[in-house]
Amino acid sequence: MTKTLQSLTHLSRLTVVPPIWLFTLACALFFTVTTDNFAEIGNLTNILQQTSTIGLIALGMTVVMINGNIDLSVGAVVALAASLAVGLQSDIGTLPAVAVGLGSGIALGFLNGMIVWKTGVDAFIVTLGAMIGVRGLVFVYTQEQSFFAMDFAYSDFGMSQTLGLPTLAWVFLGFTVVMHWVMTSTVHGRNAYAVGGNREAALNAGIRVGRHMVVNFMIVGFFAALAGITLSTQMGASTPNLGREYELWTITAVVLGGTKLTGGAGSILGTLGGVLAIGILRNGMNLMQVPAFYVLVILGAILIAVLFIDRQVNRAGSEEVEA
Repeated sequence: MTKTLQSLTHLSRLTVVPPIWLFTLACALFFTVTTDNFAEIGNLTNILQQTSTIGLIALGMTVVMINGNIDLSVGAVVALAASLAVGLQSDIGTLPAVAVGLGSGIALGFLNGMIVWKTGVDAFIVTLGAMIGVRGLVFVYTQEQSFFAMDFAYSDFGMSQTLGLPTLAWVFLGFTVVMHWVMTSTVHGRNAYAVGGNREAALNAGIRVGRHMVVNFMIVGFFAALAGITLSTQMGASTPNLGREYELWTITAVVLGGTKLTGGAGSILGTLGGVLAIGILRNGMNLMQVPAFYVLVILGAILIAVLFIDRQVNRAGSEEVEA
């Protein structure tokens, strides 16, 4: 009986369309009707390129949040990886510099995970400290200066297109497919839901919870570093302030996509919908010439409404179970 329920739960993750997609499509339809340029191919591809940075981070954040944790240091990792990838090009070459940038994100994720595991300190506090400390290290390393890419091929990559879409959009969509497969078809993905749903039960079931959490922090560190590097290829440069508030945008996208802050529920497809919803809203309201601060107010209100509705639905569901 238990195996049957697990199979049905697993199947539902594969077949149920996340509700955020209805909202995303509604927003797209609204802006198509109310603006002249929204539905143009150039604008739609622009949305994909603009959302690729937050989208990459959100893929890793989804795994960590399903696991019952959170990572506030991703914005600082964006700046660190970009600064290393651009700043070291003239010394060790472009590809080794990119490898160092990616390695810095993975290493920091490993450090965050180990501290959370070994000390038992909440991930919110650990990664908050990492966010502040890493940002400080970036300013020390860069001496508060911007770095400019000396390899023109590096900058060209960020603005290139493949098969009619921005290359960075393909990178984001490709990793989305990979992470969807990981979370729905692998032992690691199933363990993430189990640990986030009930950590003690997962431990009793033989899951190595500590090591599992460390791996997930390394995953989000990798994606944050990759996002920083891809963003620097678009800009042809890096700045020590790069990635500020990205952790907030990322968490907003993931929560809008249906991932619970308490862990145990969520999906990569939902996160994709949340990322696109934010991109469409920002782009559409910009086309309507809505001031930027109103965009923030509207997005904040939407997030609060989504969380409220989700809580009411869960409360109604729990009351039915108790009855």
